[in-house]
Amino acid sequence: MTHKGLPSELILASSSVYRRRLLERLGLTFTTATPSIDETTRPGETAQSLSKRLSREKAQVISTKSGDPLVIGADQVAACENRLLGKPGSAAGAIEQLSFCAGRYVVFFSSIALWRPAQNQLIEATETVEVSMRALELAEIEAYVAKDKPLDCAGSFKVESLGIALFRSVTARDPTALEGLPLITVSAMLRDVGYAIP
Repeated sequence: MTHKGLPSELILASSSVYRRRLLERLGLTFTTATPSIDETTRPGETAQSLSKRLSREKAQVISTKSGDPLVIGADQVAACENRLLGKPGSAAGAIEQLSFCAGRYVVFFSSIALWRPAQNQLIEATETVEVSMRALELAEIEAYVAKDKPLDCAGSFKVESLGIALFRSVTARDPTALEGLPLITVSAMLRDVGYAIP
């Protein structure tokens, strides 16, 4: 892919502390901006198509007054047996979600969109992760939710914390995809734009 010099700035279109920490691992200078979009699922929209649309809209909604910025939009949607799993928002919601997923497979779609408005350039990718959940007793689920408080996490667990103990296995090409920002993919996309990583 050809590119015309580095972008004037790199912007992560996310308020997620998890995504910010992940992007910091690449050692790049960037700022964050909170995208304001409607994340309501559209009729007939699959988990994968929802994650792709939301990552693109998050990147493209960030407005900049000047320069040649590159905006990174990211979104993750989880599904279990065709049920979309959002952020639970409450302990009761997390307990219900984990009770439904216990003993089943949960598939996570982590989508990335790089938007360079000055050049009308959009690069997109989606990574898929399959998680096999252990059979869990209600008491285990309640204890986990009380300790980890995964109320802002799709699927109701924090893989980078105690949530990993709820799994039987994880199948992924990019292990960071489950945390919300697939760094192998992001690194490749940024190299295509001209960034030196490492």
